[in-house]
Amino acid sequence: MSGADTPTTQRVSVLDTELRLRVEERPVPAPEPGEVLIRVRSVGICGSDIHYFEHGRIADFVVESPLVLGHEASGEIVALGQGVTNLSIGDRVALEPGVPCGSCTQCRAGRYNLCPDVHFFATPPVDGAFAEYVTLPRAFAHRVPDNVSFDAAALLEPLSVGVWACQKGDVRLGTRVLITGAGPVGVMAALVARANGATQITLSDVNPQRLARAAELGFDVVDAQSQALPDVVEADVLIECSGAAPAIVDGIRCVAPAGKVVLVGMSPTAMVELPVGVIQGRELWITGTFRYAHTYPTAVTLAASGAVDLDALVSQTFGLDEVEQALTYSRQDPAAMKVVVRVQE
Repeated sequence: MSGADTPTTQRVSVLDTELRLRVEERPVPAPEPGEVLIRVRSVGICGSDIHYFEHGRIADFVVESPLVLGHEASGEIVALGQGVTNLSIGDRVALEPGVPCGSCTQCRAGRYNLCPDVHFFATPPVDGAFAEYVTLPRAFAHRVPDNVSFDAAALLEPLSVGVWACQKGDVRLGTRVLITGAGPVGVMAALVARANGATQITLSDVNPQRLARAAELGFDVVDAQSQALPDVVEADVLIECSGAAPAIVDGIRCVAPAGKVVLVGMSPTAMVELPVGVIQGRELWITGTFRYAHTYPTAVTLAASGAVDLDALVSQTFGLDEVEQALTYSRQDPAAMKVVVRVQE
């Protein structure tokens, strides 16, 4: 079943193997059984998109054929595949971009974010959402209410990273939280922590523009270049979002006995030395995170209720013909929090 005005071709922004972007025409895909066809409206820029554009790879994922970037996406359903009964044409949705196999050990245990065969948007060779239309299994198209803008619905993806981090750290009423790294993910984690009732939320960074933006949002901030974190902060939970070895070590030294350490940021090196004496002497719990699982319903509730204002994080918007400008915008505005490509207004 499809809307009468769905075209047969669409415009897509493609990154070629020479790391050049172009807009080309491609067929509009037809939804398979159990899938929906979504008219893409907004797509947020993620650091991974920038990294693929600038370097052509992240770890073992290499751009070896033309790739469509973009995985923070929202849109509206325009066609239903066979068997889809719980969604309707016209529904406004946020797209959960990682589709697992559904049958491996991790999927059967509910840890579908750890599925070894997950197909994740904009991760080579899987195309992303800088396209006018995409298909998605119905379980990963999450309905959003009318009071959540398309921009905000796209940002439910990074908000889910924050939700997952706070769940892993058991952040609740009265928790003291330190977040190292005041970029978009760190700020998302801070917003979720505040919505969960954390009473003391501190963000640290070496970027003064990011710290200023975090302060504008009402959080305590620490300039890690001029202040030693363990001298000024004590926390029950560390949510580490920078991936920087000094931030990891100093952050751990701030955690109170029996506290929790949640490692979210990706380190540029495979190995990081940890203060084992502190970890053992204080009986700290340490965990990593990889994306998220089962978080979108919570993220939708946070945005729809007004507990988290995602629209306030949008720094600049661009069109589908301006993806390169969107990917490079942070160079001219270091304080930019989230840049959004409005694929179709």
